[in-house]
Amino acid sequence: MTIRVCIVDDHPMVAEGIQSILESYDDIDVVGTLTDGQSAVEQVENLAPDVMLLDLNMPGLSGLNATEMILERRPETRILILSMHDSPEYISIALSHGAKGYVLKDVPTEEIRTAIDTVMAGGEYLCTGAKGSLKPKIADGREPLTSREQTILLQLAQGNSNKEVAHELGISVRTVETHRNNIRRKLGISSTAGLTRYAMEHGVLQGTGI
Repeated sequence: MTIRVCIVDDHPMVAEGIQSILESYDDIDVVGTLTDGQSAVEQVENLAPDVMLLDLNMPGLSGLNATEMILERRPETRILILSMHDSPEYISIALSHGAKGYVLKDVPTEEIRTAIDTVMAGGEYLCTGAKGSLKPKIADGREPLTSREQTILLQLAQGNSNKEVAHELGISVRTVETHRNNIRRKLGISSTAGLTRYAMEHGVLQGTGI
């Protein structure tokens, strides 16, 4: 089975180097090389990559925001973040935004291939320099919400239906339902009233008039 890979990096030499490495494998097809996050969001459905190697720091739309938007349009694409930053904070935030792995740009060639194989098999991959950095937990031990999940929580806490939230944010009702389920799982809250109470107690509704 051929693995479709898209590379997104605003440094041409980096993108070309990775492309050259990946094209040496018979079972990998590089379907695109893009230079910014917005292009990745706009073209992900047409390119239909199995794996997207996405630079964290790019002009315009950041890799983190692009990750969320890409997964809204094509949830089956696995995102591998490419970065020069090895701090636990960067790694944890990337994973909380939906990335399946984090790879430093100076890793050996074979490690990029290992990362692709790992996420294709359904796992998460942290490169050697990133191991030991786990997703952070908020004070009560729960997994933190992504920025998009916080936005949807605010909408839900204001009493908006899934359809109304979808219309407001320009996403599908199915995507809203997926985020809603993730919010409930992370917070351990099943009812809308419980989500509203959580939002009030944690300041999510501050400044909204509620």
